[in-house]
Amino acid sequence: MNSEPRGAVELRGVTRCYARWPFGARVEVLRGVDLELARGATLGLAGPNGSGKSTLLRLLAGVEEPDAGLIRVLGTSPRQAASEDRVGWLPDDTPFPRDLSLRAALRLAGAIHGLRGRALDRRAEERLERVGLASVARRPLGRASRGMLRRFGIAQAWIHDPELVLLDEPTAGLDAEGYVVLASILDEARARGTTVVIASHASSDLAERCDSVAVLHAGRVALHAPPGEVFAHGGLLEVYRRLAGSGP
Repeated sequence: MNSEPRGAVELRGVTRCYARWPFGARVEVLRGVDLELARGATLGLAGPNGSGKSTLLRLLAGVEEPDAGLIRVLGTSPRQAASEDRVGWLPDDTPFPRDLSLRAALRLAGAIHGLRGRALDRRAEERLERVGLASVARRPLGRASRGMLRRFGIAQAWIHDPELVLLDEPTAGLDAEGYVVLASILDEARARGTTVVIASHASSDLAERCDSVAVLHAGRVALHAPPGEVFAHGGLLEVYRRLAGSGP
């Protein structure tokens, strides 16, 4: 009998602080966040600038640790290697050296997640073709357009067929071809039962693609509901106005 928890993501009382320069005072970006996400679901993560969306994704990716609270990803800590190899992450900017070619950077991403030899070669070429970058595979990251870099980011997030994918503003800077690619890959991910978390400022990204939307306000999850309820009275700006008017 499989005793692994059914949920893909569980956060209990998660707090994350950063030191504010130049005086070093610590600021709470996340203040006791509680959140659950079922396996195979797609969650939209919204909130004004500075609300902690990217911070929350970095915590789920295991890039940072919380100052307090519990985080479980696919039944284990996101800092464990067993979890890292099951998670794909599209950060706001590529973390790879800019002198690497798109092909070399994608191969590096695959190698980080355990792909080797011919399997790695095949997967990298398949992903480059899938996102429309095969013809420019030798181009250095530093000479790629913003749209190309976002498509590359989509490819590297899915290079190892992860069970959980974290997308930070996936449509920001995305070109027209990239929109089609992303929509298609998200459809395939849903069909395969992949869990997806999308952080976005675009109401359309969240309303059209997500099973539920969690809105961060004052460091906490102020609202978590189906998109129809979240956007019943308008887009994200209206949601933020209502939350601001309700106080912390």
